[in-house]
Amino acid sequence: MVQKLDYLKETASQTAGPYVHIGCTPNFTGIHGVYDSDLGSGPLYNDKTRGERITIKGRVIDGTGTPLRDALVEIWQADADGFYNSPSETRGKADPNFFGWGRCPADMDSGEFTFQTIKPGRVPFRDKDPRLMAPHVTLWIVARGINIGLNTRMYFSDEPEANAEDPILKTIEHRVRVPTLIGQRDGDVVTFDIHLQGEKETIFFDI
Repeated sequence: MVQKLDYLKETASQTAGPYVHIGCTPNFTGIHGVYDSDLGSGPLYNDKTRGERITIKGRVIDGTGTPLRDALVEIWQADADGFYNSPSETRGKADPNFFGWGRCPADMDSGEFTFQTIKPGRVPFRDKDPRLMAPHVTLWIVARGINIGLNTRMYFSDEPEANAEDPILKTIEHRVRVPTLIGQRDGDVVTFDIHLQGEKETIFFDI
């Protein structure tokens, strides 16, 4: 669910630069005392949250196959029942113990990002369109050299039937690229590498 921002004027775009972590995740960079903890860090759930606990991990990889060590990734998703923790959610009440949003900087050594979350439920395609989308999470990526934040989705490899019905996945003309949106699940861990360029380039969405 994307919040309507048509009442705001578009801000001029610029690369995130080398200081994005200082502003967004100061504790991660070793700057303490600004916030008790970095906004969006930690699990997206607590011990009362409904749903299946999973860990999503991956890397942001450039055209040479090298993981970016200064990427910043944000996640946004529905709860286990398919409701968003948002004022714009009108279909029902979201789980009050699920945050629905998180932020993670890439590890400075491995380039890996990690989110501890729950597997989301299915949500309608549009307000007046009853078709259900497959379980998925939305990811937003910024890094030095990326002029405008990149938006993509991660679907789940253990949901082949739902993925086959998904209205978004069905619109992708080049079917060989669909796997770039599928996170590979092994137990409670889902691995999803984001490729910025090259043969395995991830599909990004203009939203």
